[in-house]
Amino acid sequence: QVQLVESGGGLVQAGGSLRLSCAASGRTVSSFRMGWFRQAPGKEREFVALILRSGGTTYYGDSVKGRFTISRDNAKNTVYLQMNSLKPEDTALYYCAAREYYSNSYYNRDEYDFWGQGTQVTVSS
Repeated sequence: QVQLVESGGGLVQAGGSLRLSCAASGRTVSSFRMGWFRQAPGKEREFVALILRSGGTTYYGDSVKGRFTISRDNAKNTVYLQMNSLKPEDTALYYCAAREYYSNSYYNRDEYDFWGQGTQVTVSS
């Protein structure tokens, strides 16, 4: 079992930057592949990013690739999402998620075992 708590969300202007954090407890994050998803009101939950256990391999959704960067600090039991060049369409509730095993379906939310409660990101025009 692992508990995940997101933080760092807030209100930013378009073109700005924000860094989200996901703190884990119960088990070390080194035991998991860690991902970020987001969900806007009335929309499906969308894959944002995945980082493997070593931190050497990452995957990104098409809508954020080139603007967002996922990283992890296993010593601090924390995963980060650096968001640059933010757009109004990035507005969503951002969730941290953990999966114990790798699969090619990293974009599928059903593949993840544990979820945080989310942190709100709002990007104004």
